[in-house]
Amino acid sequence: MREIELVLLLLVLVTALTLVARRFTVPYPIVMVLGGLVLSQVPGLPDFQLPPDLVFFVFLPPLLFAGGYFTSLREFKANLRPIILLAFGLVIFTAAVVAAVTYMLTPALTWAGAFALGAIVAPPDAVAATAIFQRVGVPRRIVTILEGESLVNDATALVIYRFAVAAVAAGTFSLIQAGGSFVVVLIGGVAVGVVVGFTGEWLLANIHDTAIAVMITLLAPFAAYLPAETLGVSGVLATVVAGLFARRALSRSSSDVRVVGTAAWQMVLFLLNGLVFMLIGLQLPSVVSGLGDFNRVLGDAAILALAVVLARIVWVFPATYLSRLIPSVRRANPSPPWRAVFLIGWSGLRGVVTLAAALALPLDFPARRFILFVAFTVILVTLVGQGLTLPLLIKKLGLAPDTSASHDEVHARGLTTEAALARLEELRARWPGHLELIDQLRDRYEHRARHDEQHHEDGGAAEQELLEHGLIRREVIDAERQAAVDLRDRGVITDDVLRRIERDLDLEDLRMEA
Repeated sequence: MREIELVLLLLVLVTALTLVARRFTVPYPIVMVLGGLVLSQVPGLPDFQLPPDLVFFVFLPPLLFAGGYFTSLREFKANLRPIILLAFGLVIFTAAVVAAVTYMLTPALTWAGAFALGAIVAPPDAVAATAIFQRVGVPRRIVTILEGESLVNDATALVIYRFAVAAVAAGTFSLIQAGGSFVVVLIGGVAVGVVVGFTGEWLLANIHDTAIAVMITLLAPFAAYLPAETLGVSGVLATVVAGLFARRALSRSSSDVRVVGTAAWQMVLFLLNGLVFMLIGLQLPSVVSGLGDFNRVLGDAAILALAVVLARIVWVFPATYLSRLIPSVRRANPSPPWRAVFLIGWSGLRGVVTLAAALALPLDFPARRFILFVAFTVILVTLVGQGLTLPLLIKKLGLAPDTSASHDEVHARGLTTEAALARLEELRARWPGHLELIDQLRDRYEHRARHDEQHHEDGGAAEQELLEHGLIRREVIDAERQAAVDLRDRGVITDDVLRRIERDLDLEDLRMEA
């Protein structure tokens, strides 16, 4: 099977397995990994080894950029302390614990090689966990902390990984030099991200062609990641920072750019996430080949996977509660319930960065196949094992989702409606020749205000009214669409005219769905 045929097959399977995941309400990353495992056992299918460059330079930048874009900077700042403790402290702690256990199990690997393995398995991937949380529902702060952690932890882990691999090659290691380089790499990555962010903001503010503007957003992750890596600083942080800037940049663009850009990015993220987890499962044949004493290797990998899980749980409780012994911290941020802390500790699911880092090891790296197998085992244990237990654990812990977000949305919509009505009153004097239009708009906004008030008093009745209004408006839109098609069929209008009419009707339909 040629590579192009394999890619097309994977795209078909990603689409089909996504439908299966939604049908059975199973997180799609888990279904993709299991699908890849099954596919890897199909007779006649060639072994496919995931090229590390494909992950680091093709898959990772857009995923990081999107993560930065969808992150609320205000919520990120509000939870900065726990995010830093997880993204920096926990990653270093996990790498050290895994290195110590690895050195006890395989002394021939040396401490530098053991730290390389620790860095490989240290960073969690929040994609699977947040997919579960969105379906089951948990307090918003837990999701914010996990997403914030996943934005930065890859940078920490990959810097440790880089130093460990270099130490194995050189045979020496200087903690002072590594510490100084660590700070430079992180600060340099942030600086590159800021430059790319400001550049992208200027371009989007001055380019009014929708296709070109959307393409700029698609190229921006690579414009941040590749130069940063070339300069020897953190491409991960550069891309995340550029993604944080993208939200402000797009606010200065046209509505058309935002609508088209959102659709384009939805497709990109759907394909990348699906392919990434599918490719993880496909690595099974190459991972298990040439291991030697399989039973012993499997036992060591199981011990290390357990160490990874326990290290996170051991870290999160002291990191959460010890800092609150300081009165100022306790007053500003009261102690969360232990159930929320335990859920964060159980949500350290590993993903493609772990596997790609293992595959990127030099071919002559000591115990390379052992490290690759351990990385694969940790991914399966955390992603599939812990991932499948998360919904039951959330239910047992009794963690209810926040309801404040929906109340805030209703309140915000009410205030925006009031602002619109006030502005319409000002426009009556400014545009006396268009009072009919202004009165129509006022009636629409007054109806929206009554609906918002009804939603506040009786949410069920308001939702039913909204549903019925949607059905009525959709029938009207369908009538318009059918009339336009009939006109085209009779030759009254051209296909170009039909497409423009359909686009306006589609936008109106999307507005109702929103």
